[in-house]
Amino acid sequence: MAPRIALIGCGSWGENLARNLHELGVLTIVCDPSEAARQTAKQKVPGVEISDSFARAMEDSNLDGVVIATPAETHYELARHALESGKDVFVEKPLALNVAEGHNLHRLAQERDRILMVGHLLEYHPAVDHLKGLIRKGELGDLRYIYSHRLNFGKIRTEENALWSFAPHDVAVILRLIGEMPQEVHCTGGSYLTPGLPDVTMSVLKFTSGVRAHIFVSWLNPYKEQKLVVTGSERMAVFNDLAQQKLVLHEQWVDFEDARPVLKNHGTNTVELPDSEPLRKECEHFVHCIEHRQKPLTDGESGVRVLEVLEACQKSMDLNGQGVVLDGD
Repeated sequence: MAPRIALIGCGSWGENLARNLHELGVLTIVCDPSEAARQTAKQKVPGVEISDSFARAMEDSNLDGVVIATPAETHYELARHALESGKDVFVEKPLALNVAEGHNLHRLAQERDRILMVGHLLEYHPAVDHLKGLIRKGELGDLRYIYSHRLNFGKIRTEENALWSFAPHDVAVILRLIGEMPQEVHCTGGSYLTPGLPDVTMSVLKFTSGVRAHIFVSWLNPYKEQKLVVTGSERMAVFNDLAQQKLVLHEQWVDFEDARPVLKNHGTNTVELPDSEPLRKECEHFVHCIEHRQKPLTDGESGVRVLEVLEACQKSMDLNGQGVVLDGD
């Protein structure tokens, strides 16, 4: 029997979750106090129960899981309540707004033997899957550096800054690709629309392996860009989520001839990827984990790691870009 799942929050992103969960045949109820959101849910998922109360989902002992797609500042309390109610939980990024709360949720899920999954969507993207394989096989050579741009004009938040709104995706992917925590981070930002709430941030992550990563996020940019570049000693890879060809390998490297660096460029290769929706794969993974009691790819532990990096970046930004050291575990 398919698990019975409640969706809490049916806003602009929640309606995409509603569609996928409904098509998978597991969506039992949608809860949202907003009349507009409930009307959207009625249109998107006809025949599914709609409620204006989050408590309705928490108190239903027949539900197996809860998916939380509400503003970030509500994630901790809703996820805690759901876990304490005996539900498996999939909570959109970020897991919480500080490391202590993230640790509490991870510990609670372990104590209650419940699944806790975090919505780090890009980790379910076929391009990221392929990139992980290339790095694991050494096909890019030694990793040198990674940079990501997540830019847009709009989607302005007043509850969380651009770092916490946009960067979790890129932090999660970079940690997965490099396979270690950064040793030190530096972050700077600027608040141009709302005082004290940076719209633009630049983060630099330094790893003990020598790899560096740069994350540039902004919702005050003239165009939309979602790009991740991975530079290795033998090849470079570009993941452009807005392009038709999403993953391109550049056969470019540097040789030394008579102790002088010589650029080598043998063109590009486009990687053919499965035509699959990352969100559908993510929802399928949550259902699979519920059915088979399996630890998710993006479990509570990985969610805490991302929070540790974000919190360190925030501390650095508060210190005007001063470096903040992590333990590197």
